Amino acid sequence: MAFWLVKSEPDTWSWDDQVAAGTEAWDGVRNHQAANHMRSMRLGDRAFFYHSNEGKAIVGIVEVVREFYPDPADASGKFGMVDVRAVGPLAEPVSLKQVKADPALAEMVLVRNSRLSVQPVTEAEWQHVCRLGGVEAG
Repeated sequence: MAFWLVKSEPDTWSWDDQVAAGTEAWDGVRNHQAANHMRSMRLGDRAFFYHSNEGKAIVGIVEVVREFYPDPADASGKFGMVDVRAVGPLAEPVSLKQVKADPALAEMVLVRNSRLSVQPVTEAEWQHVCRLGGVEAG
């Protein structure tokens, strides 16, 4: 299993929206690096759900339930999407400020390239953020 972080502006698609939908396509990604990360996602991979812009915090966990497929909204045919389902919220949201202040997370992509909308997370980072968020690292 690989670990990821996916970002969404809460006024566009929030954690509450994801929970209400259950399973939803993670679409609209138009950055080549982020799209390549989505191409690498496999069934069962887990991702942190991060509220960008407003809130700036990791608030939940989603699971990949459908691997990369074409995004019908992309006329170029270059970009795609994956389907994710809500697994559960973090008991305590983990803010970007916390992540940046934590030496154990100094190399996290969120710290080094915070604008990337889909990014890998190492297993050690995953476990550490789960501990900070008060959830099981499974």
